[in-house]
Amino acid sequence: MNLVNNYPISLIVLCSGFALIIISLWGMLSRRHLIRIILGFSLMDTGIHMIMISIGYITGGTAPILNDAVALKDATKLVVDPVPSALVLTSIVIGLGVTAIMLAYVVRIRKTHNTLMIDELTESKW
Repeated sequence: MNLVNNYPISLIVLCSGFALIIISLWGMLSRRHLIRIILGFSLMDTGIHMIMISIGYITGGTAPILNDAVALKDATKLVVDPVPSALVLTSIVIGLGVTAIMLAYVVRIRKTHNTLMIDELTESKW
């Protein structure tokens, strides 16, 4: 049984994106190590990108170029929406920057406190 022939590829990508988000939420909430939490954020970012791309995809659609190949009246049914792809491209760059900043904070925390476990980083303010 070929899974791709029975389901549209966008449905497979959509379900995979939701699975990545659920796995990353579990990883972020159940782990106490800062690097693993950052990996959870990165994994969630990838899942969100997959969902956004699958929403804009049309099975059997063409590139978002309006010419003689696609009539203007049929463009909404036959052309893949370019906006989610552009948003995901922007989001990838922003996610990379946010991940770099989080890792820079982790390096600073490691130098200062000599640990990356959240339980050992909590200090009493009394």
